[in-house]
Order: sequence, then C-alpha cells, then structure tokens
Amino acid sequence: MSERSILFVHAHPDDECIPTGVTIARYAAEGARVTLVTCTRGEVGEIVVDDLKHLADDGEDALGEHRVGEMAEAAKALGIGDHRWLGGVGRYRDSGMMGTPENDDPRSFWRADLDEAVEAMARIIREVRPQVVVSSDENGDYGHPDHIQANRVAVAGIEAAADPARYPGAGEPWTVAKRYTNAMPKSLFRKNFDYFKESGDEFFAALESAEDLPFGVEDDVITTRVSAPEQLERKLTAMRAHRSQIDLNGVFFALPDALQAEVFGTEHFVLVNGTPGDERDAEGKETDLFAGVALGHVE
Repeated sequence: MSERSILFVHAHPDDECIPTGVTIARYAAEGARVTLVTCTRGEVGEIVVDDLKHLADDGEDALGEHRVGEMAEAAKALGIGDHRWLGGVGRYRDSGMMGTPENDDPRSFWRADLDEAVEAMARIIREVRPQVVVSSDENGDYGHPDHIQANRVAVAGIEAAADPARYPGAGEPWTVAKRYTNAMPKSLFRKNFDYFKESGDEFFAALESAEDLPFGVEDDVITTRVSAPEQLERKLTAMRAHRSQIDLNGVFFALPDALQAEVFGTEHFVLVNGTPGDERDAEGKETDLFAGVALGHVE
C-alpha cells in the first residue's frame, strides 16, 4: 500500500466536497490512502430540491438515511476508498445550526460524550496511520456546532492516538505529522463579490459586502494551497451527488469556466501543527499537504 496516508474529518455529508474535494481527488488519484470520517448523517439539513421535500415528513431519520446514499455516490466520485461514519452510521445526530432546538437533543453530535467520540477517532487514526489530518477550524468554519465538534474531536483524537496510556486496547500509538484546517480566502470573494451578488443567489443578495460573509480567512493566515484543476469535474460530480443539499441550478454551477476553476479548482488550508515543507508557490504557500513529511509504510 502507498506510504502516504491522509485523513479528512468532516461533520456532515457534502462538507467533504466543497472545501476539500479536489484535494481528496488528487491524492486518491496519486495512490495515497485517503480516509474520510463523516461525523453525522446530516439529518436536519435544509432540503433544497422540491422532489425531495417529502423526506422532511417521512420520519426523523428519512433525510439522514437518504444522505447516506448521497455520501456513497460522492465518495465514489472523489475516489475515496475508505469512508467511515464516526462511531458507526447514525451514532451521532446532526445538531442543527447554533441556537436551534436540535442542539439540545441528547443524540446530537454537539452533546456527544467526548471521551467516547475521541476514542472512536483515536482508533481510526491508529488503524489508518495518517501522516496528515484535515478538519474544519475551531470556529467550525462559520460557527456550526457540528463543525466545531468535528474539529474538537479530531484534535483530541490526534493527541490520544499518540499517547500509549490512552485507550491501550485501541491499537498501537501513532503520531500525526501535520494537522491542517480547511479555509476559504476572503480575497476570492472580495474579488468576485459583485458577480456573486448580482447572480440572483439569495444568500449573496442579502449581503452588503464581502466583509459580511460569516466564513473566510485573510490570505496571510493561509499557509497552503492545493491546486488540482484536473480534478475539478470529480469535485463537481461529488457536489451533484449531494443534491438534497446543493442546488444544481445555483450560482456555483453557473459560474463562467475560468471563475469556476478559480473558486473550486484550488483549495486552501492552514497548517496548525507540524513543520511546513519546502515546496512553495510564488507567494510562499505550500503546494502539497505531504510536503516535508517523513514517510513510513502504512499497513
């Protein structure tokens, strides 16, 4: 098996493709071991297509069960050979947006027993032995409780996996070399804000300026850019697979080719732990998440 192993940790189905889709597809195509952990089935996501609206009335698990199928299609499109649900499929329930009643559901990921969730993550890390782990940031990208929790569990899982005293029955200890969070540069939206606002998209139309966006980081925070335009169609195919959540008639699928490549063909990351590699672009950003990693064989 490839010496390179990378683990992506995301809260819901569809979170993997928008910020990290071409990166996943690139490393999968290059033969790296790519593992994706999804923490919930996204049971309370907003259904954006009329022909699936019935799922909201078909029982509390109907949407989550449907999204399991969407996730399988997206994983296939991206070339992911190892997809897992944290704790098993359906173990943790979508917590909804911050401040909603779903936050208080004892089954929600936001209310999860952290020791149990961290042990589940540590087991996966010790099994697949990734040199690199990617998750959302400590703010959950835009404050979503499940994204915050996914980061929290990923960080604690990395620490626990390296400690022989933690969960001694959960496999041999493993130390992750580099931890990244995915990021979106605000400069990209500043540059193209007028286009997005005039597109008719309700979200962008409600904003006065790019500074009102609830997500994004300044460019000087970003340490790493992974450009893989050759994998763009795989990413778009994965996005299409999540049709209950992503409007195929929305602004992002109607972008001019050059802008679509700019928005989706390059992905951005912040190196939180580990030593940056020497492979840099003209602006001094890393171009490879594995850069500088001493590789060892992965069983």
